[in-house]
Amino acid sequence: MKQKVLIVGLGLIGASLALAIKKEHPKVSITGFDLHEKTCKIALKKRIVSHIATDFSESAQTADIIILAVPVFKTMDYLEKLSSLNLKEDVIVTDVASTKSRIMQMASHLPFTFIGGHPMAGSHKSGITAADSNLFENAYYIFTNQYAKKSIILLLEQLLAGTRAKFVELTPDEHDQITAMLSHLPHIIAAGLVTQGDSFNQKHPRAKQLAAGGFRDITRIASSDPVMWTEILLSNKQAILQQLNEWQTEINKVQNWLTADDENAIFTFFNQAKDNRDRLPVHKNGAIPAFYDLFIDIPDEPGVIAEVTGLLGHHQINLINLKIQETREDIHGILQISFRNERDLTRAQVCVLQNTPYPARIK
Repeated sequence: MKQKVLIVGLGLIGASLALAIKKEHPKVSITGFDLHEKTCKIALKKRIVSHIATDFSESAQTADIIILAVPVFKTMDYLEKLSSLNLKEDVIVTDVASTKSRIMQMASHLPFTFIGGHPMAGSHKSGITAADSNLFENAYYIFTNQYAKKSIILLLEQLLAGTRAKFVELTPDEHDQITAMLSHLPHIIAAGLVTQGDSFNQKHPRAKQLAAGGFRDITRIASSDPVMWTEILLSNKQAILQQLNEWQTEINKVQNWLTADDENAIFTFFNQAKDNRDRLPVHKNGAIPAFYDLFIDIPDEPGVIAEVTGLLGHHQINLINLKIQETREDIHGILQISFRNERDLTRAQVCVLQNTPYPARIK
């Protein structure tokens, strides 16, 4: 008898999970449920799922595994709905929400087996059209489990083997503390920098042009779904407040050193930061999605961009974004091309270096 999987929410994560499951388990029956009719049509047209559920309750009651691929508060709403249904006795329910403590507190009262989940992967793009079966490759997939048997985790790992993710178990509190530091705080800082920069641009319009370079790159994660990030902050309030307090303490130190012209303290601050940064893993998927960018020095001549992109297309290397960095005023520009994964990035660099005279580097 076919195993039946119901995926609720067919955005980037839900649709990518469906593709990864199909790749490893082609006989599994995957039903999708999404409130957006256009998304459902795309899911069927691209064969991301086998069926589209027209009735959530009916599909949930026949499912063996239910994956809630929706934001935190929506996840809690669906868990409440599921608790009132006559689900299969051995059903397994899991989620992909970015915070875990509140959800796991709720799980203690649920009449079915629930395993918290969080695949720590993402993309420049969002929605079902960005779905990618390789999205989770080498990413950490976190499980939080307080009540179920270890064998249930193993069943989920088997189902999700096609993600080629690294499965890790954490307590809900540990998960939320770690993501508050490594993901939530950086997103807040990036958003704050962009907001401050916008105010600054009102007084110095020329700054907006110059921000197209490094400033734009270090604030890329500010281009995130505001609805999702509002929910993340509110659902992980205490852990984030703690990290914000520690961040403010750290910045106050820098402010005091600068006020006192404390050269040694300032040097040590940057020196230690450099050392710590240099020892971080390169292109490993973690709490913040990795960016796979190739930087190509190109001359200001007609047809150069078409030459490069055509070359990549000829070698079947898929790019997901490109832009010209506008901060250089000589005869050369910098073409920045983004890829889905490290494999495509490396192939693209080799391709450009072997077939063009243009320097191509990975930062």
